[in-house]
Amino acid sequence: MTTLLHIDASARTSRSLSRGLSGHFVSDWMARRASDHVIVRDVGRYPPPITTELWIESVFTPEGERTDEQRHAVSASDELISELDRAEIIVMGSPMYNYGMPAALKSWFDNVIRIGKTFTFDLARGNYPLEPIMTGKTLVLLSSRGEFGFEPGGVREGMNHLETHIRTCAPYLGVEQMHLINSDYQEFGDERHERSINMAYEAVPRLVELLQSNLRDA
Repeated sequence: MTTLLHIDASARTSRSLSRGLSGHFVSDWMARRASDHVIVRDVGRYPPPITTELWIESVFTPEGERTDEQRHAVSASDELISELDRAEIIVMGSPMYNYGMPAALKSWFDNVIRIGKTFTFDLARGNYPLEPIMTGKTLVLLSSRGEFGFEPGGVREGMNHLETHIRTCAPYLGVEQMHLINSDYQEFGDERHERSINMAYEAVPRLVELLQSNLRDA
């Protein structure tokens, strides 16, 4: 059995394009592998707590020495990390807000990328002291963007701080493979937008088939 962690980050609900794409992915996956398991984490509706001084103090305090206040401060982080640890596939639906990730999704990353839980720190490693603890995961990012040209070589490549930020953080989630499906032109609302949506939806079952084929061959 494979476990999927389905994360939605859009503040929108019924009108969200990224939610539609991520939901389509999970539905298509489960239609083919009904015995698999899905963990749902909707950070768009229920944002994780932001990083505070108490949180930082708590994670750097040994577990056995934490106060009740400190244990409470990291309880949400512990839950999110447990969900991540149980998943082999991370399905992440996220819009691009101001050329980057929504604040709620950034908070999710800040809660799960945590010393002693998802990475270790050792100065003996020289200039690269951080090392992921988790391995073997696949991340599927399904995103919606108001403009266009964010792909490598595109006219807005340098403004794409959604995919690049997630790709930078992904190894500390245990991610070894990352796949992207995007829809563009949302602010234009023209035929290019409709074509982009259609292409994204058509790409979903092809990616599902590829990933499930890889599981069968493993």
